[in-house]
Amino acid sequence: MKKKILLMGNPNVGKSIFFSELTGVHAVSSNFAGTTVDFLEGRLKIGDGEYVLIDVPGTYSLDPSSEAEAVASRLMEDGASAIICVLDASNLERNLHLAMEVMQYKIPLVFALNMADVAERQGITVNTKQLEKELGAPVVQTVAVKKQGFDELIKKLGEVLGTPVCGGSHCGKCPSCNHAESGDKWLSAKEISGRVSKKNSASPSFMDKLGMQMIRPFPGLLYAAVVLALLVVVVVFGGRMLRMPLIMLTDGLIIPMFRSLFEWLFAFFAEGDGAFSYRYLYYNDGFRTGFRVFYDGAFRAATYEAYSAAAGGFGDILLNVLIGEYGIFVISFQWIIALILPYVFSFYIGITFLEDSGYLPRISVLFDNVMRKLGVQGGSLIHVFLALGCAVPAILGSRTATTKKEKMMIAAVICFAVPCISQIGALVALMSAFSWHLSVAMLLFAMFLFVATAFVAGRVIKGRVDPLILEIPNLLMPKPKVYFRKLAIRMKHFLKDAELPMLGAVFLAALLAGTGVLAAIANQPQVQFVVSGWLGMPEEAVVSLVLGIVRREMSVAPLLLLNLTYLQAFVAGVVSLLYLPCLSVFGILAKEFKIGFAIAIFAGTVVSAILVGGFINQVAQIFL
Repeated sequence: MKKKILLMGNPNVGKSIFFSELTGVHAVSSNFAGTTVDFLEGRLKIGDGEYVLIDVPGTYSLDPSSEAEAVASRLMEDGASAIICVLDASNLERNLHLAMEVMQYKIPLVFALNMADVAERQGITVNTKQLEKELGAPVVQTVAVKKQGFDELIKKLGEVLGTPVCGGSHCGKCPSCNHAESGDKWLSAKEISGRVSKKNSASPSFMDKLGMQMIRPFPGLLYAAVVLALLVVVVVFGGRMLRMPLIMLTDGLIIPMFRSLFEWLFAFFAEGDGAFSYRYLYYNDGFRTGFRVFYDGAFRAATYEAYSAAAGGFGDILLNVLIGEYGIFVISFQWIIALILPYVFSFYIGITFLEDSGYLPRISVLFDNVMRKLGVQGGSLIHVFLALGCAVPAILGSRTATTKKEKMMIAAVICFAVPCISQIGALVALMSAFSWHLSVAMLLFAMFLFVATAFVAGRVIKGRVDPLILEIPNLLMPKPKVYFRKLAIRMKHFLKDAELPMLGAVFLAALLAGTGVLAAIANQPQVQFVVSGWLGMPEEAVVSLVLGIVRREMSVAPLLLLNLTYLQAFVAGVVSLLYLPCLSVFGILAKEFKIGFAIAIFAGTVVSAILVGGFINQVAQIFL
């Protein structure tokens, strides 16, 4: 028996809050051997002992219907020192079914009766002492979001560790054995729930009424329109407000500081041969970059050749890579900090609120009929919302889907039609530079693309899609402490998982532009035909197609430096929406499915991006 404690429970019972509070924000994500399912591990100190606390994937039953539930069952079979089983006091009957299955394993057990405040709001009271007698194990009443009951939970956990569960295996004398041998656990759960809990005649609260209204066509659709409009306002206008001071910081202070520093260093090392006295002032014209050189008290323009002759070709290339038009110390600040970060932060502000409030499952139920006509169930909308943050966790989250077809459809729709928030931020910046009309046109095209992709994928991918079975959690006002902690963790993960690949793309852009490779690629006849002839874009736009391979948002960011027309901006947005996902998504697709599926997705996105973008350009040219 390993020194580990399992944290069990149904989905949406607050397990993640228990885990973060008991172990702190530091956790390790582990992969269960032989599967693609991850779970969290953290250290938990109880008395003088230290244990590994494992946040087991949420499950309704240990008779699994999905890969995540299978992992939960296998973790139980591996054994543990103890189990913390979290129960939802407002949905006790359903939770007790899992509790009785857990009790079959004869492992020391403590029950956390969570959401006691929600149950009280709904007029439900639970007799904790009576529930302890029924289950034959300690029951601690908790309110996880308020950190109530945690000290008592740890105390009870310490008491049960190392103690036998019953007199012997299947002794038939204790509640644990009686429930384990019960034939119909749903009936037993209903009977126990009826004996330990009662509901008074208190009228539903405002939040309960609002939660029910949100899943009805009217006024649910009206609420959905308002919520989505507010999310757009938070992302677009919130991101633009945050972007303004960041632009002032990067363009007004940080970039000039690095530019002056490197100019001074290069001038210092070049000073020995008398060619230059003090410093260089950077300027650029398209792909050509040069430096104004300080000669004996007068500024003169130096071409590439003149600079190379004086400082050497390598020095020219190095300075270009560092502070040129696509220099590392220029676009890393302009693109990553001033362009992308504000929109990512504002998106997480909105989506974290919707997630913690319990609204996302309601919008899935509301649009289930519409989504079913497209070939996928409404629950997939939850993954779509997650994909707006990042495609990787959204595809990983599709493990909860019950059929292979549904998993593949979610992945296909995300890769073809759902831009991540970094890409959305870049697109908003590009479109808003022209007019709000262009932004609305791009939004309408994105919605059309989503519907078309789901419709086609539903008919191309063979298999079945099961009916929607989705728990609708209580509608809550997120607690500030929990909300801001979750927001901080998400931003931390974004900076860790996304910023490093972006820096890689920035370095690639600087290297290609600084060494002249980018200009050489752009001058190839085949490339000119696709970029300039078919898509109608400036030849410099080739950098977008190159960098988009590394990160999706990098297919948009370079376009902000070009003087595009309205048509070119819209075509660029269309290509970016359809263009291939980043390399990290390719890795996840190959891991979750097969390498052939990942290759098919990548090839399909590239071909469709070029074909659709070029078709729009060619048709528009006829009428313009």
